[in-house]
Amino acid sequence: MQNPRALWASCQKYFQQNIEANEYQTWFSQVEFETYTPATCTLILSVPSDYVAQYIEKNYIDHLRTAISNTFGRIRLKWHTIIVKKEDSVTTNTSAPQTKRGGKGFGYTYEGAVDTESGDGQAKAALATNNQQELIQAPGSVITTHLPEIDSQLNLHQTFSNYVEGASNKLCRSVGLSIAEHPQGTQFNPLFIYGPSGCGKTHLVNAIGVRCKEMYPNKRVLYVSARIFQVQYVNANMQSKINDFIGFYQTIDMLIVDDVQEWLNSPKTQETFFHIFNHLFRTAKRIILVSDRPPVQLQGMMDRLITRFSCGVVAEMEKPNVQLCVDILKRKIQRDGLHIPEPVIQYIAENANGSVREIQGIINSVMAYSITYNCNIDMKFVERIVMRAVKIDNQALTIDDIIRVICTHYDVTEQQIKGRTRKREIVFPRQVIMYLADKHIRMPAARIGRCIGNRDHSTVIHSLNLITEKIKKDKDFSNEILAIEQELGIKE
Repeated sequence: MQNPRALWASCQKYFQQNIEANEYQTWFSQVEFETYTPATCTLILSVPSDYVAQYIEKNYIDHLRTAISNTFGRIRLKWHTIIVKKEDSVTTNTSAPQTKRGGKGFGYTYEGAVDTESGDGQAKAALATNNQQELIQAPGSVITTHLPEIDSQLNLHQTFSNYVEGASNKLCRSVGLSIAEHPQGTQFNPLFIYGPSGCGKTHLVNAIGVRCKEMYPNKRVLYVSARIFQVQYVNANMQSKINDFIGFYQTIDMLIVDDVQEWLNSPKTQETFFHIFNHLFRTAKRIILVSDRPPVQLQGMMDRLITRFSCGVVAEMEKPNVQLCVDILKRKIQRDGLHIPEPVIQYIAENANGSVREIQGIINSVMAYSITYNCNIDMKFVERIVMRAVKIDNQALTIDDIIRVICTHYDVTEQQIKGRTRKREIVFPRQVIMYLADKHIRMPAARIGRCIGNRDHSTVIHSLNLITEKIKKDKDFSNEILAIEQELGIKE
């Protein structure tokens, strides 16, 4: 048999002749020969990231098979993904290929057999003794190595010790604590947390990361907002460093991404994260995602990402009720050394609109004013602070309010709205109710459906899309919705 390196050079020549020059330069020029073992008929090729391997598999598998079968024969092919290389790296996998470039790498392999009728007989005979697999199967085990420390970007002040548990966050907190203390497990992966702004989602996921780092200091934990991730992706793309960008994220043990709804209608960012997600999920790394809505309502997100977001635990976090707001206030007041009468605490809790951020803003303002003007913290004083800090609603809008106003506006009854009739004159007002409930109360689709005759969440989503499109296209209808919102007391 010829020198294996010469055979691979022949493969590269074939690729150059049969693939467009810019595509060859982008993808195949990065593929390098590692080793070929005749005894096991194993060819190992190195790539800078699994994204490159996946792209070649998806778009050029026929060329790959043809080139390899015409040179090496029928063999077992392995992709060795080199993500980081260090001169002093120590691996725990003795079967990892030795590179010719100064050390072993953090990576893993794809493995399979190239089907062909040609090739030398010795290769075929050796391969026949092995368990054959189709090209290309899922990645194998990860080769461990010592990687450089990273800044986890966690807020060290947001911990479980100062996170107040209540009915609105009990499930999320329980699952999050389990993940933080057992990151090596695969249960609850990924964890997808959703809920309205100010309900404590960011505090919780930071607490998960902080607890994990406390218990497992060597774990590579990273918190990143979706917006920062997107900026990093754009910069990497402009600098032709996409493979480095993807490679870095594939080394993370626990990845926390906040506000993933920021990626809606950004297909390239979604595609890149899809490859990162796949790698982390297959290698049993932890993925925690945060959004203001559940996966099924992420209109503009790739279907294959939505299904992956939903395959672990999808947990809703609701706005804290008055009692939880009181508990949060008391904890913060005690920590800050303030003395606030019980009626004043109750007043703040009732007017903070169920937002932890607003509670924190009010207390910070109270502290600042009381210190500056050396005054007592009484009801009259706090009322002035609250009026400046938050929008006070005399009564929170409910879906019952919306149903009542819509029934009057369209001259239908509540029984008809919640009934099973599909008449146009009933279905349309029903859809408007769903739209307004989603827009102004931020209710999950499943709950809206339950409130309107136990309808399926897919029916609600369909209705939301229809009304949204009609508002865009029909100016008269858009004005009609504005009039209904004014009747509900909603001021944009």
